[in-house]
Amino acid sequence: MVEAFALTKCFSDFWALQGISLKVSPGEILALLGPNGAGKTTTIRILAAVLRPTSGRATVCGYDVLTDGPAVRSLVGVLTEFPGLYDRMSARSYLEFFGQLHRVPGPVLRRRVSELIDYFGLGEAVDRRLGTLSKGMRQKVALIRALIHDPKVLFLDEPTSAMDPAGARQVRDFIAGLRRSDRATIICTHNLAEAELLADRIAVIARGRIVADGKPGELKRLFAGPPVFELRFTGSPDAAREALDGRVRVVDLGPNYVRYQVDDPGRNPGLVERLVGAGVGVLSLAEVSPSLEDVYLRILGGEGTS
Repeated sequence: MVEAFALTKCFSDFWALQGISLKVSPGEILALLGPNGAGKTTTIRILAAVLRPTSGRATVCGYDVLTDGPAVRSLVGVLTEFPGLYDRMSARSYLEFFGQLHRVPGPVLRRRVSELIDYFGLGEAVDRRLGTLSKGMRQKVALIRALIHDPKVLFLDEPTSAMDPAGARQVRDFIAGLRRSDRATIICTHNLAEAELLADRIAVIARGRIVADGKPGELKRLFAGPPVFELRFTGSPDAAREALDGRVRVVDLGPNYVRYQVDDPGRNPGLVERLVGAGVGVLSLAEVSPSLEDVYLRILGGEGTS
């Protein structure tokens, strides 16, 4: 539903994008990660037909962002990091106004506004002026605005910023449910736990280039190396280290646990047997999955392999 081919963007003498290529399929959620200034927002603006690329091309639902801009803009919903709200309007009037701009029929618009207001729990706040609402409520209104015309593609920049934990979970649950509607969704976020929870695929941008792209598990295997196992035990840490010495790479050793890497997990039963033979009581053995934060920092440290 979303395809970009070698997109570049130059502002004066600064190259914000240097050959971005990506694809997002129906029902797929792509998390676009990267440091500030990496090119995430520029990419989204081009894909939403708001900004023209210097070179390259992109399509949304088959429409070219350069030659079919109005069609693209009618099909996408965009939540920007700093959404501009009309503070003197009530939330309901604001949402209905944007629904009318998208030419949503009156009865459909009123029903959709009511459904989304109920889902996100705005309640009586919907008839208050936007300028009086909390940051979390304003963020919800901005999200509803992006959804009001039932878009086929969503671009969400920091969708849960300023929200309390309950509101953030509500928004995450909604986004996760978008897979069933066959929408294509791109999320830009610095919340790596949120990205790992929601994303089917993750693309990392650095210096205007995509330096890593894949499923979270694939990126972990590629950049985190062999799996890490944690073994908890009773007995002497020195005895545990001596029993494992030369057979695994010890990552961390504590008074009652050891974390190690082994190229072949099939060796674990033999390692456990060796520990027991050395008088070490084995309590548990489990794989410790690296966090997306660890993988992300490793990618940026070497700026990926692609």
